[in-house]
Amino acid sequence: MGFKFCSLSSGSSGNCQYVETDNIRLLVDGGMSGKRIETLLKSIDVEPDSIDGILVTHEHIDHTKGVGILSRRYDIPIWANENTWVGMESKIGEVKCENIKMFTTEKQFDIEDLGVYPFRVSHDANEPVGYCLFYKNIKISLLTDTGWVNNSIKDAIKGSSLYLLESNHDVEMLKVGKYPWYLKKRIMSDVGHLSNDDAGKLITEIATGKGEVVLLGHLSKENNYPLLAYETVKNIVLDAGIDIDNDINIDLTYREKATKVYNF
Repeated sequence: MGFKFCSLSSGSSGNCQYVETDNIRLLVDGGMSGKRIETLLKSIDVEPDSIDGILVTHEHIDHTKGVGILSRRYDIPIWANENTWVGMESKIGEVKCENIKMFTTEKQFDIEDLGVYPFRVSHDANEPVGYCLFYKNIKISLLTDTGWVNNSIKDAIKGSSLYLLESNHDVEMLKVGKYPWYLKKRIMSDVGHLSNDDAGKLITEIATGKGEVVLLGHLSKENNYPLLAYETVKNIVLDAGIDIDNDINIDLTYREKATKVYNF
């Protein structure tokens, strides 16, 4: 069966990713209602009661809204670092003690047959992380909600078969948009979100040209368009001499529906 990945939803209205190996099914974040997550899981023929665990990146509500609900409803363990637990505990409600799982950022651990490496990112949360997930000889890397990407992050995620990378906003749309200036500054800051240009540049620095999948995620509803994100990233990648028909596969994630299920 192998390694499977699907982005169930990605954006400021809610984030939830699905990962499956031969022996385990996990969610990364659960930033929508429990009912919505259940519906999205069923849309890819996965029953919610088959989920074995939830990994949390950080405590913001668009990543945690449904986490506690699902844990209580299906008796699901939740993994997060201690500072994220502190930040989200009051938001997700009471969880069974045995379902509170803590890890140390930048220290790899295993959940059944899945290797998990939580790496530090730059965002205005208590201790936000991205994840590298390992199964057999395949690596998947999930990097959203960060204002910048340092060499440590690039080294951690490079060589993945699939990337979920933030492509949150178009800088000019954000600058002239309706957001108040303080919010614009926050989004463009080192603890905000990566722009389309940032995403394109990052891909040129990590791509190996071995057919890896790059999913553009966490697109802003107000400050981006899916086609604009795709075209901006595509043009940067093409200018770097990377063949998007053969070297890599760039695609989009969605707020309102799941992507296809990627199999490795």
